[in-house]
Amino acid sequence: MTTVLLLRHGQSSANANGVLAGWMPGVELDEVGREQAEAVALRLQEVRISAVLTSPLERCRQTADVVMSQRRNDLPLHTEPGLAEARYGDWTGQSLEVLAKDPLWETIQNHPSGVTFPGGESIAAMQSRSLAAVRKWNRKIGSGASYVAVTHGDVIKSLLADALGMHLDLFQRIRVDPCSISVIHYTEGRSYVARMNDVGGDLSMFSPARQGSNSRRHGVVGGETTA
Repeated sequence: MTTVLLLRHGQSSANANGVLAGWMPGVELDEVGREQAEAVALRLQEVRISAVLTSPLERCRQTADVVMSQRRNDLPLHTEPGLAEARYGDWTGQSLEVLAKDPLWETIQNHPSGVTFPGGESIAAMQSRSLAAVRKWNRKIGSGASYVAVTHGDVIKSLLADALGMHLDLFQRIRVDPCSISVIHYTEGRSYVARMNDVGGDLSMFSPARQGSNSRRHGVVGGETTA
């Protein structure tokens, strides 16, 4: 079993101003976002992880750097393009208030699997390449290990939808806040969602099991006995 802790970046200047940032350059964490990153870094400090991945965009790299600064061991930081934000094309840099009046907005809410952003990427393509990236790193990291992936809200929502067996058209029902953590266990047979949009819980149970412990491949009948 391989565990990925999906960490959304902290609040950015674009988030605070209601702007769809996408790949717009120069979008960095604001003061609130830096505080969020510091808080989540402390939460992750005692979790035994094998690597930290990050989207190439500034707000994710800044969040990852804060996480790395709190680690007691030397971990590699890997930039993973597959975890980057959706390419919103002509919508990039526009006000969300204005975009909400576009007829495409309703389709994004109700039928996102059929949406391609004008001049940009389809939501289905975003899900496909982010899932491919996670599967690639699951193979690299190997069974019995955990890693952190710092990425974006829509990317995390799409990965959670896949792990839950949800159609992509339902992914807008998932909420992912800045610097929240969502956790997915991947086994040979299936995936398990252990946390969603966690902004304050204990994360120590997501350290890999000690050598000799059994890693489950099936769900527990009657429910889990631990968190």
